[in-house]
Amino acid sequence: MTLVLEEGKNVSLEQKGTYAIVAITKHGVELARNLHAKFHQTDLFYMSKFERGDEDRRNISLFEGNVRLLLPSLFQSYKGIIMIISLGAVVRMIAPLLKDKKSDPGVVVIDDKGKYAISVLSGHLGGANELTKEVADLLGASPVITTASDVQKTIPVDLFGSKFGWVWESAEKLTPVSASVVNEEHVAIIQESGEKEWWNYDSPLPETIKVYQSIEEAIHAKPNAALVVTHRNLNMNEEAILHNGVLYRPKVIVLGIGCNRGTSMEEIDQVIHETLNELHFSIKSVKAICSIDLKKDEEGLIAVALKNNWEFKCYSAEELNRVQIAQPSETVFKFTGAYGVSEPAARLYSGAESLSICKKKSGNVTISVALISL
Repeated sequence: MTLVLEEGKNVSLEQKGTYAIVAITKHGVELARNLHAKFHQTDLFYMSKFERGDEDRRNISLFEGNVRLLLPSLFQSYKGIIMIISLGAVVRMIAPLLKDKKSDPGVVVIDDKGKYAISVLSGHLGGANELTKEVADLLGASPVITTASDVQKTIPVDLFGSKFGWVWESAEKLTPVSASVVNEEHVAIIQESGEKEWWNYDSPLPETIKVYQSIEEAIHAKPNAALVVTHRNLNMNEEAILHNGVLYRPKVIVLGIGCNRGTSMEEIDQVIHETLNELHFSIKSVKAICSIDLKKDEEGLIAVALKNNWEFKCYSAEELNRVQIAQPSETVFKFTGAYGVSEPAARLYSGAESLSICKKKSGNVTISVALISL
């Protein structure tokens, strides 16, 4: 396919991969074809004058015109863009397209000889640093990464816990807290829940980053910044730690749910919010809802899971009956073949010995809440 690039006209792409490779020189095209063959998540674009005849077979797109006109479509479509073009030219071309680091794709630049792979844009959130390492490894190139936290081998605040699915409560303090980390100021870490294997280096944690057992203890130590990992909503006194702090939400809450057939998404959603508010738990820390396999096609449950991007796990009656529960019900057994739904489902998924809420009935919904212990 040959794309004709013209000023003021949108480019229609047939996207297949996650990343785009772009080349505009003879040597760059050779390098790009080699990388494209090794890196199977990529779509390749190069100028039509370098056509080899096998482009259709290899799903390679050709283009005519200024490569600058291709970039807006690539920015909208791809997670990352690998450009075998001089760094200065790339900077000038992408400058008008930049929005913010939360939405811009990762951009990696490779020189014409394939000696260096350079992380240029969205190193952390856009994944350009990891993409740079991967591309460099495939080409035998040297990765060039200038992000301070990577160079200093310390915590990247904007990516802390991201490999586990942790999310921020707010991005407001990411920049000042990152500055405290890389400037080797006193930074407190308080972790109440979530995965413990977040330190990625062989070297010890920097002396300026200290782990505290409680928020109260950390506040008393008067750190310059803080990283707080918890599923709880903080009380007014504890919120002082967030004056220059980032609050992370690990995915540790499991909701066991039973409901009458045809219960609406709105009712299920309302019960979930009310229950989590009663517990002072954050909805951002919910990992999954689970139920009995009789409910695997329950539209309300499916809709709630999809809306919140939660896993929806169902168990058979036999699996649920193997779990010892506090409140077995003959009535539930009569209709489902299981002595309970929400409580044993929450226990099975979480592995928890005790539940935050064993079983609560509200209208057409029964809910149990468990925490995954890691």
